[in-house]
Amino acid sequence: MKKQHQALFISHGGGPLPLLGDNGHKEMVACLTKLATRIKQPSAIILVSAHWEEDRPVITSGNNPNLIYDYYGFPKAAYSIKYPCPGEPALAAEIQNSLSNFNILAELDEQRGYDHGMFVPLKIMYPKADIPCVQLSLVKSLNPAEHIQMGQALQSLDYNNLLLIGSGSSFHNMNAFFAPETNAVKSANASFENWLRETCCDTSIDEEERTQRLSQWTTAPAARYCHPREEHLLPLHVCYGLTNSACSESIELEILNKKMNLYLW
Repeated sequence: MKKQHQALFISHGGGPLPLLGDNGHKEMVACLTKLATRIKQPSAIILVSAHWEEDRPVITSGNNPNLIYDYYGFPKAAYSIKYPCPGEPALAAEIQNSLSNFNILAELDEQRGYDHGMFVPLKIMYPKADIPCVQLSLVKSLNPAEHIQMGQALQSLDYNNLLLIGSGSSFHNMNAFFAPETNAVKSANASFENWLRETCCDTSIDEEERTQRLSQWTTAPAARYCHPREEHLLPLHVCYGLTNSACSESIELEILNKKMNLYLW
């Protein structure tokens, strides 16, 4: 019998700003803090970050990965953030095996550290840094169906109380974050968020249609405005592939004056 794993897609905000007291991230920080108390605390976390792409899936397999400060131009404090959570080499190997059984070739990387798509939200959610974590990369093809299949491959993981976190953003147009907040911008933002929420949450949509909608997400209203490049959306596809169902909860919030959603399965 397959184990039922939890999955959570989060919008992780701008670089280290959520950890630096930025006003545009206060709602996000409060939301993630509360959410961590409501869901069952996992024994281990698999995190798919928008900030790691490889030619094929790669999995962190070190015992104690370092942090990668993959941002620039921030105050000095941003480069002294610590999140010393352990790795989980045995889980990493099992992920590689599960992907292989799905005819997806994947590699282990003992040296690769945790990027900010991982340590920023987890420092908010689980500040004790005592839950083992493994990162799984995106694939440079940015093919949505391929990322759904990666999630499907993870269904076979024989691991109790596992949480998959897709760490990206349901809205990610960098230029829009610094442009005037016009009615057209608000409308585009809202229209895509409404489509995505319907796609992920509507129980009247069967899984064949849901898969098709997510695979063809570029046909959604304002899709390419909200995601000029899709790397921040694809962690959601991995979460959906794992669960193959409508989400159990969506949470709308504002980050940097843009509407975004979190999805919990």
